[in-house]
Amino acid sequence: MGTAERRGAPEKGAGARGTALRSPEQPDRDIPTAEHGASDRYAGATDGHPYAGAADRQGTRTAHRQLWVEESARRRRMPDPVRTAAVRAVLIISVTLIQAMVAFLCTLAESWLAFPMVISGVVSTVVATWAALDVWVTRQVWNQRYGVVSAPSSTARALRRERRRARRQARATERAQERIRRQGGAGQLSHP
Repeated sequence: MGTAERRGAPEKGAGARGTALRSPEQPDRDIPTAEHGASDRYAGATDGHPYAGAADRQGTRTAHRQLWVEESARRRRMPDPVRTAAVRAVLIISVTLIQAMVAFLCTLAESWLAFPMVISGVVSTVVATWAALDVWVTRQVWNQRYGVVSAPSSTARALRRERRRARRQARATERAQERIRRQGGAGQLSHP
C-alpha cells in the first residue's frame, strides 16, 4: 500500500492510527519548526525530502550553516625541506625502535637472531641520531637563508635612538665650540 493510499484510507481501529501519515502542514512534535528555533539544516532541504521547506512554510528562511569554519593556524607551516627531513627522521627512529624491541625479545627467547639484531640496532641508533640532527641543521640553514625578517626590534630602535641623541648632542657641543673660536675668544677670561 503506497503513501497516497495510506493517506486516503480511512482509519480502522488503533492499529491503523500508527500507519497513517500526517499531512505535510502539520508539524511533528519532535522536529523543531522555525517558530520554535528550527535548525538551519531543514531550511535548505530540496523537494521530495520529508523536511523540504519546513522553514519556508512558516514564512521565514534561515541562512545555510557552514559545515566547518576555517581558523588560522596557531603555528606556521614548516618549510618543505625541514618537513621532509622531519618525516625521514620519524621513519628512521620508528624502525630503530622496532629493531630494539625485536632484539630485546630475541634475547629473551635466546634466539640466534639476537646478535644480528643488536648489531643492526646499534647501527640504526647512529643513523637515527644523524637523522634527528639533520632536522635541526636543515631548519637552521633554512632560517639563515630565507627566514631573516629585516624588521628592527624595539630594543634595536631604542639603541639607535640613544645613539642619534648622543650624536646630536655632540654636534651641538662642537658647533658651540666652533662659534666661540670664530668670535675670537670673546668671553674667555684667560688665553691658553
